[in-house]
Amino acid sequence: MKKILFVCHGNICRSPMAEFVMKDMVCKAGREDEFYIESAATSTEEIGNEVYPPARRKLAEHGISCKGKTARQMTRNDYNRFDIIIGMDSWNMRNIQRICGGDPEGKIHMLMDFTHRPGDVADPWYTGDFEATWRDVNEGCSALLEIGR
Repeated sequence: MKKILFVCHGNICRSPMAEFVMKDMVCKAGREDEFYIESAATSTEEIGNEVYPPARRKLAEHGISCKGKTARQMTRNDYNRFDIIIGMDSWNMRNIQRICGGDPEGKIHMLMDFTHRPGDVADPWYTGDFEATWRDVNEGCSALLEIGR
């Protein structure tokens, strides 16, 4: 079973969107027994908060529920628990590396690095553009699912 952890700053926008998009894709592909998927934050700012309402609405537009998800902070132990840890942007990557104490097993990657458009996942917290984030997350998760075959 491939264990994936999606990580962003607060775990209320991008990483939970990626978590639930990936879960939806895995389910539709009939591959639920092949994956375990979670998301987490690098910061403590939003711990315990639900997914940000505009992110919930964007998921719901596509028939995806994130009900019950609350933000949690990533821990050093997550490095051992997960096979792959996926950051949403370069700032997340620095913080993930700091939390994990490095990446000796090569588990840490950026989501868009699995696509033909490497770089950051659009951050809707600052832009309000949840459609751009949806496109990036959908493309990144689709590519990740194909690699996982």
